[in-house]
Amino acid sequence: MTLREVRAMEREKETLEMQEETTYDQTTEETVETEQELAEAEAQNEELAKAHAQIAELQNKLQEMEQRYLRLYADFDNFRRRTKLEFEAAEKYRAQSLVTDLLPALDNFERALKVEVEDEKAKSILHGVEMVYRSLVEALKKEGVEAIESVGKPFDPHVHQAVMQVEDSNYEPNTVVEEFQKGYKLKDRVIRPAMVKVNQ
Repeated sequence: MTLREVRAMEREKETLEMQEETTYDQTTEETVETEQELAEAEAQNEELAKAHAQIAELQNKLQEMEQRYLRLYADFDNFRRRTKLEFEAAEKYRAQSLVTDLLPALDNFERALKVEVEDEKAKSILHGVEMVYRSLVEALKKEGVEAIESVGKPFDPHVHQAVMQVEDSNYEPNTVVEEFQKGYKLKDRVIRPAMVKVNQ
């Protein structure tokens, strides 16, 4: 072998060694890069998992807040409706206490009007009493007060108070025969039930 061939072989060997080193370095760099990429991917996955957890927590909080809002809205709506009904009832039955106080006066007027008089002077007084009574009844009617019809009507425990029972063939069973004290209603509310005698 000549010196030239030996040197060529040495150069070739060096070239191969350099190529091997380069390949090793590249492989090492690629491995390092792959490890870095894996670490970055893991970090990203952790961040993503944290983000998903935060999103789930925020969604739960949002749902709770929505439920709380809906409950509060329903409570407020119920309160508003109840207040409106109470106001309407107060407005509708505003005259109830006055009517209740006036009923004994009406009873007294009715008793006075049943008195038989012969004297002209007494008749004129009775006529004046009747006028006052009618004015009072008209004023109460304007407020929605009306007398409960009783005699000849079927007994109704909602509007009648039975204080006596009789057997009378002229009336159907469970029918009001006589009224002792008038009952009154204010619109659709019974202020005082009528005291009645009922046929058995």
